[in-house]
Amino acid sequence: IDEEIKRQPEENTAEKPKPLKERLVTTKKGFFTKLKEVFTGKPIDDEMYEELEDLLIQSDLGFDMTLRTIEELEERVKKAKVKDSEEVYEILKQILREKISSENSALDIVDGKLNIILVVGVNGVGKTTSIGKIASKLKQKNKKVIIGAADTFRAAAIEQLEEWGKRTGVEVIKQSHGSDPGAVVFDTISTARSKKYDVAIIDTAGRLHNKKNLMEELHKIYRILEKEYPEAYLETLVVLDGTTGQNALQQARQFAEVANVTGIILTKLDGTAKGGIAVAIQSELDIPVKYIGVGESIHDLQKFDADQFVNALFHTSEENA
Repeated sequence: IDEEIKRQPEENTAEKPKPLKERLVTTKKGFFTKLKEVFTGKPIDDEMYEELEDLLIQSDLGFDMTLRTIEELEERVKKAKVKDSEEVYEILKQILREKISSENSALDIVDGKLNIILVVGVNGVGKTTSIGKIASKLKQKNKKVIIGAADTFRAAAIEQLEEWGKRTGVEVIKQSHGSDPGAVVFDTISTARSKKYDVAIIDTAGRLHNKKNLMEELHKIYRILEKEYPEAYLETLVVLDGTTGQNALQQARQFAEVANVTGIILTKLDGTAKGGIAVAIQSELDIPVKYIGVGESIHDLQKFDADQFVNALFHTSEENA
């Protein structure tokens, strides 16, 4: 945990975030640069579509989504009577843009009532770090924020949230390692009510290897929230590691089965993630991506914007020249 905390940069409100196209350099080199080559000076034929199909599957778009995308692309190309393969590239870009949306992607904070953000996700995806960064962002907007460390099964999660709390001046409610998560949630909501907090962010344990226990635990948390503060505005966000590809999509499905998931936080997109997973998750599950993680800085947890994301992925060095 000490090394994990040390890797987190100090908060610097003067620091400006880098453009998204710069943060997705590794992602683009891994897939979208090859994609551009498919459409450069090549005939529009079955071989081109087959090569494109292979690349889209490799991009973590998924097999079924890839087939539907290729079918739609062929139909549009024929209808528009396109002759230049580079025009096909632009049509593909538009299709992918249409499959993701910025609607409902904002993390709405409702004034005049308590906003509860319940955060779920398996260990190692960047869940507690994402919570700390969201708390910091909200604090910078003059929101009164409290964090509930309800992942009591992992001592490191509690310590990491405590460190974020010290750094950002956010109160953290905790109990001892191994204690009842529901008790932490109860204490967090009680404190939030009495001190009139704007936002309560609650960390939870992610134990997908035992979905029954996870379901029971989350249902208990929902019952406490409904009983203690039924008028609160509730968001449930699942944090996914973008580098795990289709496994991330499967995790999203599983969490959606046991929780009313309202949004996704997709982390580690500055690494070896292939980008297509953001399209697949939204299109397959109809759950909006709220934030994407493209680095370790506070500013590198960015609000998701569909236009900006697709443009950044397709942006090449030639287009920048």
